[in-house]
Amino acid sequence: MTAGTGQTIRDRVAQFLKENRSDIERAWAATPVFTARRPADAAEECAELLTGLRHVIETGGEEDPSADGLATVRPVLASLAARSAGGPSGSDRPDVTVLKGPLLRLWREQDLPEDIVHSGDLVLSNVLNTLRIALLEIELSAGAETILAQRAQLTELSTPVIKLWDGILAIPLIGTLDSTRGQVATESLLEQIVAHQARVAILDITGVTAVDTLVAQHLLKTAVAARLMGAECIISGIRPQIAQTMVQLGIDLGEVATRATLADAFARALGIIGLTVRPDERAAG
Repeated sequence: MTAGTGQTIRDRVAQFLKENRSDIERAWAATPVFTARRPADAAEECAELLTGLRHVIETGGEEDPSADGLATVRPVLASLAARSAGGPSGSDRPDVTVLKGPLLRLWREQDLPEDIVHSGDLVLSNVLNTLRIALLEIELSAGAETILAQRAQLTELSTPVIKLWDGILAIPLIGTLDSTRGQVATESLLEQIVAHQARVAILDITGVTAVDTLVAQHLLKTAVAARLMGAECIISGIRPQIAQTMVQLGIDLGEVATRATLADAFARALGIIGLTVRPDERAAG
């Protein structure tokens, strides 16, 4: 259809939405999308959706998910997305396309020529399909934000700082040490050094799967930062395989103290703060 004819159809559909507003809102409120809502909330959201869709149709944006009319109903779509996330999954999840059935039924009940009814069907179907796309975009965006938040939480949990003794902290590093985890580990350690007035910080890499130049740089930067905060840094858990790799890569830890095990590093840390571990002669006797 021509642009002029198309706008005429849109105007007729928009008029239908305005004149049949109450019937449409009542029919939508009875769909699975809104049946779980309080009647007052469902009526308000249906009204906002209908107003937004009418504006979209009037401006010819029924195939544009970023249309102004859809932007005005994004709070309603966000609410729908949040409820869908906490509800059933798959085909049982409420879908805004179920609004199409009652809307088209009311439209076809109008006493209009067949060609206008058919063209109006296309306009209404397109705008509701676009509404579904906009809802999916919001759901995907919310899902991505959730994943990022969970990833940040896991990163923090995977780099805990442990107080071994008054003035002695340890941070056991496990798995792959990338730039993000290295930064989190350094920040966490420095914060705890200040909080506990620690004099010694132990970086235990027993659980680190591999050490390369990047990992070594993280360790050195952390050791230098700890020293600037007034704490001596000890790196423990350097296994024979890792030691050979570091030699082959020409990695030099400089003046940073190293120990083969966490126990050795802890003993060294006790010595730094002026304590020693001795056998209990009463137990031996």
